[in-house]
Amino acid sequence: MSSNPSIKPGKKKFAGKRDANHRRFAVNTVVKTFNSKSPQAILKAFFHSQSCHALKLQICDIGWRLWQRAYADGNGGNIAIRVGDDLALCTPTLVSKGFMKPEDMCLVDFEGNQLFGAKKRTSEILMHLQIMQRQPQAMATVHCHPPYATGFAVAGILPPPGMLPEYELSTSVALAPYRTPGTPEMGRLVADLVDDHNVVLMANHGVVAWSHNNVEDACFKIEILETYCRTVLVASQLVRRPNTFSPAQLQELLKIKQSLGNPDPRFDLKELDLPDKNEWRQLSLLARRPRPRRAGKDPKARAVIQAIKQQLLDNLKD
Repeated sequence: MSSNPSIKPGKKKFAGKRDANHRRFAVNTVVKTFNSKSPQAILKAFFHSQSCHALKLQICDIGWRLWQRAYADGNGGNIAIRVGDDLALCTPTLVSKGFMKPEDMCLVDFEGNQLFGAKKRTSEILMHLQIMQRQPQAMATVHCHPPYATGFAVAGILPPPGMLPEYELSTSVALAPYRTPGTPEMGRLVADLVDDHNVVLMANHGVVAWSHNNVEDACFKIEILETYCRTVLVASQLVRRPNTFSPAQLQELLKIKQSLGNPDPRFDLKELDLPDKNEWRQLSLLARRPRPRRAGKDPKARAVIQAIKQQLLDNLKD
């Protein structure tokens, strides 16, 4: 039974297998040797196979996590897993990510054509496919709308680096300009960034992450980004310039990051840049609400108040 009190006993949720410690197994994505040109019988057999069913369960499990964390509002968010040279398994459109079933999943080719699946594929699949086409290492992609990270995307600000090791080891974040969701232009702008970054903030929209391992790892990157954005905002409210790693400390983390297979454009840099005073000042202005000016310190306001008082006194005399 789930430890989450919001899940009532008897309610069935779709999840992957669990071990003795009730942790979900992360099944690595295995790319098949077939492609969209393979015989229909082979593609159909795969779509209804046990191995594909396991991947469908993974997607349902990740969707549940996104929904449970309030990262996917309404029917928002989408997930895809590479399953062939030019094939992907993806979520359906107009279905809450918290209540998907394995039979809801769709099989599409890299042109966005749906090959199998009872429900219609997600309207934002082109972005996932363009990421996979541009980045051959992308085994899975996750897109959603975590509120703190999306807040940075709306503000057009990248979270300043160099404060938490988890963020530095797992993610490399870029910012893509806004385009209408689901359009090829949106997908192209995001795909242009995935050579050196595995997470992209989408301006006025949300976040998308890809993983060279599996769909759970892509979800991890979004969780880490969201926690980091929240921590940055809290720290900027407590002090004007929070503590950051030294260049030497950051360089050590980047070496570990590279060994993990995560991308980062800073690998070849001899000197690493950390947030300057202007960046922290910008965050401080966002995090701190301006205090209202007291009337006593504002001559114009004071004059207005005095005039009102005088008018009230004159009316009493009449």
